[in-house]
Parts: sequence; C-alpha cells; structure tokens
Amino acid sequence: MSLIQVSHVTFYYDGSSDYIFDDVSFQIDSDWKLGFVGRNGRGKTTFLRMLMGELEYRGKIISSLKFDYFPFPIKDKEKDTIEILDDIWPDYELWKVCRELNLLEVEADILYRPFSALSSGEQTKFMLAVLFSREGNFLLIDEPTNHLDVEGRELVKNYLNRKKGFILVSHDRHFLDGCVDHLLVLNRQDIEVRQGSFSAWWEDKQNRDAFELAGNEKLKKEIGRLKDSMRRTAGWSDQIEKSKIGSHVGDRGYVGHKSAKMMKRAKVIEKRMEESIEEKGKLLKNVEQMDTLKIFPLRHHKGVLVRAEEVSLFVPGKEICAGKSFEVRNGDRILLKGRNGSGKSSMLKAMLKQAGVLESDLQGKNSLRSLESFYGENLFQSIESLEITGKLELASGLKISYVPQDTSGLKGNLREFIRETGLDESLFKALLRQLDFSREQFEKPMEQYSAGQRKKVLLAKSLCEQAHLYIWDEPLNYIDLFSRMQLEELIRERKPTLLFVEHDVLFAENIATAQVCF
Repeated sequence: MSLIQVSHVTFYYDGSSDYIFDDVSFQIDSDWKLGFVGRNGRGKTTFLRMLMGELEYRGKIISSLKFDYFPFPIKDKEKDTIEILDDIWPDYELWKVCRELNLLEVEADILYRPFSALSSGEQTKFMLAVLFSREGNFLLIDEPTNHLDVEGRELVKNYLNRKKGFILVSHDRHFLDGCVDHLLVLNRQDIEVRQGSFSAWWEDKQNRDAFELAGNEKLKKEIGRLKDSMRRTAGWSDQIEKSKIGSHVGDRGYVGHKSAKMMKRAKVIEKRMEESIEEKGKLLKNVEQMDTLKIFPLRHHKGVLVRAEEVSLFVPGKEICAGKSFEVRNGDRILLKGRNGSGKSSMLKAMLKQAGVLESDLQGKNSLRSLESFYGENLFQSIESLEITGKLELASGLKISYVPQDTSGLKGNLREFIRETGLDESLFKALLRQLDFSREQFEKPMEQYSAGQRKKVLLAKSLCEQAHLYIWDEPLNYIDLFSRMQLEELIRERKPTLLFVEHDVLFAENIATAQVCF
C-alpha cells in the first residue's frame, strides 16, 4: 500500500484568472478503487495530468507510484493497430494484449487493421487492453465508457471491480456503482474524499442539500423578521428621542432611559441578524445549480415522421446492417440499441442523407454542409458514402436537429459559432449557463474547452432549435452526471420526438418510450 498525498496545491492555466485548484489538500490510498466525479471543467483531467507530471503547480504531490494514463495519445491513426501498439509500448507482450482483448470480447484481428478503421468502441477497448496488460503501475482511467456499448461497459465494469489501485473518471452512475469503493468529488467550493459507492454519496448529498436549502429558507425568513424588528425599534427610539423636546415633557430622565433601552434592543437585534447572515453564508456552497432546461419541439402534421422497411446500409465493400424495420411517430423517444459497429450511428446518418440536409436547410436555417467547419469533414464523408437499400421514408417538410458523436471539429469562438448557426444568442448562452458554463468560458476559444463542454455546445444548439425530430448520437459522451439529470428531467417534461443512441443505462431507461435492437 502507498499513499498519494496532495498538500496545499494551487493551479491555474496561464492567461486565465480562474483557479482550477486553490490550496487543496487530501490523501488517496493506492489500494482504493477510486471514482472521480465533478462537473465538466472542474479539473478532473487537469488533476490526472498533474499526477503524470505534465503540468506545473504550487504546493506538493507526494507519491512513489508510477502512473499509466488512459486514453493514450495516438499520433497517426492511419497506421495498423499493431504499429500503434508498438508506439505506445515498444516492449509489449503480445499474449497479454490478446488476453485482455479476449476478456473485452474483441477479436485479436483488429491488431492488423488500420486504427482509423476501428469503431470508436473498438478503439477504446484496444487502449484499455493495452492499459490492463501493462502490469504494476497505478492506473489513471479518464472516461473509458465514452463510445462503449452497454455490453462493453458491463465487461469493463466487471473487470475493474476485480482490480484495485486506480482513479476512474466517469459520469455513468450505473458504471461507477459497479466498480468503485471510494469517491473523490470536485465540489463547487472544496474537494471531498469519502468511502462507499456513488449511490451512497448521491443519497447523502441530496439529504445535505435539502437540509441546507431548508436552513437557508429558515434563515432568510429570520433575517427578514429581524430587519422588520430593527426598523420598528429604530423608529420607536427616534420617536422617544423627539418626545424629549418641548415644554410638555414630564420626566426627561425617564424618557432618556427608555430611549437608551430601545437602542440597546436594536443593537441586540442587529447582532442576531449579523450572526444569521454569517450562518447563512456557510450554506449552499456545494449545492449544484440544476436549473430547468428548455426545448422547443414542433409537432408535425403527420403522425409518422420516419418509416423504415427492411432497410440495409452499406459502405464501399461492407454491409453495416441489414433488414431493419421501425417507425418513429410524433412524441416517440426511440433508443437505437446494440453493440459497437452494429450500424446505429449509420442509421441516423442515413436519415440525414435521406432528408437531404447536406445541401438543403436543416431546422429551416442552415445546411450541414454550411457547418462543415464546425462538424468536421469526416462526418460528411461518412454520410455521402452510405448506400441505402429498402424503404426509408421521412415526412415531407421534416425539420431535424442533429447532435453528432464527435466534437473535435469545434473551433473558434462562440460568437462565430452563433453567427454561423443562426442561433438566438441570449437563449443559447442562457442554456450554456444552465449547463454550468461560467461567463468567462464565453470568451475562450472552443479548442480550450473540455470534451464535455464542447458536447454541451452542440446540445445547447440543439435545444435552441425548433424541430420536429431530434436526432442525438451518444449525446452524453463526456457530459457530467448533473447535466445528465437535467436532460432527463427536460425530456420527460417536454416530450420531444427523439431518436437517439446512448449507452448510459439509467438515462436510456428513464427517457426511452421504445427501442430498436441492432
């Protein structure tokens, strides 16, 4: 057993006035299975990079451990995967890597395919296999569930549950509950280390927040009552002082004594009010703001928005999926469910292609083609290369709002993004604020955003758009758990017509009205 001791650490990025960490101290046991949670942009990845020695900071981090970090940087994704393996770990033992691939139910032949040709889930599993085959180091695992299908998450969860000695960043509540025994929580004002599962911490947090909110309301009423009492007492004292003036006054000494007594009472009330205000100031520091989000769904005049009959999808030289049939009706929230590579994302893209949104209007404003600088060229190539057989019909005049998986194309500042996408600036920024964006973030280039913050930009854009059908491809990748709960509440309340791919089990269970298996 070893310890990681963090002592009085302060860190901020050059050019930023915001502290990521400000004089924080805590201790971690290297035998723990430690879940690491907090809202996007709070500093989870930054802390892992500090442990790796990649960032300079004030204070001390003391540890004798060697660290391995997931995900590995991949410089050339066009190389065969086994060449990528050699770049990551020149002294690799192939049998160990193949053993881990087998545990993750991935065929070893992926090693002899270009890394870029692997699905996102296959890429994730490959890097996890490499990580797990490098024995003896302390593992820093940064959001491994992104792009993993439900079965893949279960496999990784069960694997980690048999391990010890790691820090796991994840926003998947079900996943965390299955493989951690301690939590490191980045709160709004402090850092909390505690034993137990995520659900136990969340229940405790809800109880604490409810207690503080009730106490805050009680103190607000008490402060209001004391202010009223102080005003009345001050008024009475002034009236008594005025009564000392004039020939009608009988006993000036008595009147003066009464005035002094009233002033003393006012001082007591003032002191009690100051104490109540001070006590109130200690509350709500770590209560997360989870404001109600907004969405503006349209209802199409036709009942059926999408009809698929025996639809098969192909890319050059390969069939992606075969014989899929389903309908999307007004008010449906349909989950496309299946393993990585089964064609779920391709089906969403097939609908975009069928709707002609590459060149024609999307949400009645912008074509996807006009937004290529933000979405990235690969998205358009993958849509254009799709061949569709069978019957895939979309209602005429259908307005679609689309959130892609990939956010890496986002660059430039929000002002340019708002102008190019034709969004309502006030509404868009208000939604980002409700998703825990600070005003300072509005001025930063999007390249400096965390992956979760970039995803929130695309989600906020979609929420701004009036559409008949919302198509969301893994919308929760990198999104913090508080924002996931906000989105759940929004969808259950406003009931937009939604076709989505998502592997967060709890989220899917809470919002889907039906599912299509791939």
